[in-house]
Amino acid sequence: MNGKNREAIAIIVGGGPAPGINGVISSAAIEAINHGKKVIGIKGGFKSLFEGDCDCAVQLSMADVSRIHTAGGSILRTSREYPEKVKEKFGTLMTTLKKLGIKKLLTIGGEGTLFMANWIEKEARGSISVVHVPKTIDNDIPLPGGASTFGYQTARHWGVEIVKNIMEDARTTGRWYFITTMGRHAGHLALGMGKASGATITLIPEEFREKQLSFRKVADVLTGSIIKRITMDRDHGVAILAEGISERFDLEELSHYEQIEKDETGRIRLSEIQLGRVLKNFVKKTIESMGLTATIVDKNIGYELRAADPIPFDIEYTRDLGYGAVRYLLRGGTGAMITFYDGYLRPVSFVEMIDYSTGKVKIRTVDITSETYEVGRQYMIRLEKEDFAPGNIEVLAKTAGMDVEDFSKRFSCLVE
Repeated sequence: MNGKNREAIAIIVGGGPAPGINGVISSAAIEAINHGKKVIGIKGGFKSLFEGDCDCAVQLSMADVSRIHTAGGSILRTSREYPEKVKEKFGTLMTTLKKLGIKKLLTIGGEGTLFMANWIEKEARGSISVVHVPKTIDNDIPLPGGASTFGYQTARHWGVEIVKNIMEDARTTGRWYFITTMGRHAGHLALGMGKASGATITLIPEEFREKQLSFRKVADVLTGSIIKRITMDRDHGVAILAEGISERFDLEELSHYEQIEKDETGRIRLSEIQLGRVLKNFVKKTIESMGLTATIVDKNIGYELRAADPIPFDIEYTRDLGYGAVRYLLRGGTGAMITFYDGYLRPVSFVEMIDYSTGKVKIRTVDITSETYEVGRQYMIRLEKEDFAPGNIEVLAKTAGMDVEDFSKRFSCLVE
């Protein structure tokens, strides 16, 4: 069959890397080729299309994709483009797709890429069929049945391996570690890593109900955990912190402890806010003012996880998703995100995924009323209501070098 005359299915990756991208590319390309379709890979993500670069399109053969599903990263690379910053270039993107003869498009990405896929599908007005495969290690896209987004399971797996080693280091050296991990909108990754590793305490933004969160309050939660551990004759511990906590801080208060930088869209650069470091410095001073000593080390875990080789769960999962996405396109489908639920392919329309009150994609946050969170919370060592009962509070207050009334005044708000 003449390749020039075959209908093409294009594949593009957007957003940050996540383990399993190559698995989707591989299974999608194989399924398309097996049905006599030409497969076009768009290299460099949406950035290439916005620049009108037709050379970004490469034809993928069976040999190109048959053995890439176990590898991390993306053979097509990726880029992050914020919709609000590229409105004026969107016409160029659509023109480039037209020049390339793209009639069927498979997008792989998180909530930003999903927004872009929906935008393309609407603007195409039937001339381009679009299907989206959801990926993010943050696990914050609301999939049916609470299913995880691909990449999350692998990121958690390798994150736990790292945390396990750090926990042993903490025990061996008598240290505390404050570990910050990814999760701008939700604390799924932090909570998953904390639960599976058995970390001393995990803090996620969802547990704080205030719109503007006090930096000191978060620091005091950690301080309380250290004090409680000392009363248990433990001089070490590991705290997992979701980076999204930073976005909730009162910025005026935070500016006293950290220089705040913003990206080109005006959002706080969470990766530039050394959450663990500023909390470490504050908590260390608080602990020392109580006449106690604690060695605290801050560490970030994030970029190490994004391009890791996928674990078997994500290898199998992405094979399902890539296959399902192409089958959906070949059956005439468009305007949907592909998921698997109870072993069956289930397309979820873009309409269901958009919050039209904000114009943005819906976000799945951690439900702190769920038993999943409750289990994680039960195994943390932190101040609880019963710690303020007579007979308990006296021990904690003595450890902190405070009288009972002052201790209660400082820390009781953490358990209300």
